[in-house]
Amino acid sequence: MVPNEPVIAVRDAGVRFHRGKRHRSMREFLIRGERGTRPGEFWALDGVSFDVRAGESIGVVGRNGQGKSTLLKLIAGVMLPDRGTVDVDAGVAPLIEITGGFVNDLTVRDNIALTAGLHGMSKADIAERFDEIVDFAELPDFLDTPYKHLSSGMKVRVAFAVVSRLEEPIILVDEVLAVGDKAFKRKCYARIDELLAAGRTLFLVSHSERDLRRFCTRGLYLRGGRLVEDGPMDAVLATYEQDNGGVK
Repeated sequence: MVPNEPVIAVRDAGVRFHRGKRHRSMREFLIRGERGTRPGEFWALDGVSFDVRAGESIGVVGRNGQGKSTLLKLIAGVMLPDRGTVDVDAGVAPLIEITGGFVNDLTVRDNIALTAGLHGMSKADIAERFDEIVDFAELPDFLDTPYKHLSSGMKVRVAFAVVSRLEEPIILVDEVLAVGDKAFKRKCYARIDELLAAGRTLFLVSHSERDLRRFCTRGLYLRGGRLVEDGPMDAVLATYEQDNGGVK
């Protein structure tokens, strides 16, 4: 990573979906060479461009279905753009879906080891941090329970406990803080504060004005798949509230 160079560079990124079907892959797009839309197709993201530098804390706002989660999936590398480029020059710890990256039929214990290992933790590192992860999740009695049998709130506990202990410089969080009890949310908030203090880069998608103002200094406002404002979080929220009558 070159000093002062962006850790994330998004250029004219577009993702095209067909209603009721998966979006076409980059290979299919290149073969067909189309930029427009066909009947039944729409651009979930359309011409989005921005840079992010290390240590920024960014909140992404927009009504449901405006491309927020799609943008995070592009940054996480789990989806390819149909147009443009998304260059990420640092490791990413994604918490973008409750079950994302976890295997339902494996136990909680095995999922912790698998997810941490896939993100570069050595067996020694996993063993060293295992008790810390379990203590944070507050699920010591469920380690040998298949992940699929956990409640939504328990899944979030495990996922957040693992992802927030990874060493990846970029953290992606998509709405998961809306799940769980107040006591666990306080623990999550404290952990995010620690990550930001350590210089991590945060992308937070949320409908909570409180969370966005607490953690984020910069905002991105997506409307109709387009980036309509990029600026200080307070100013972006003001525009969004004016357009929509509040963060809903």
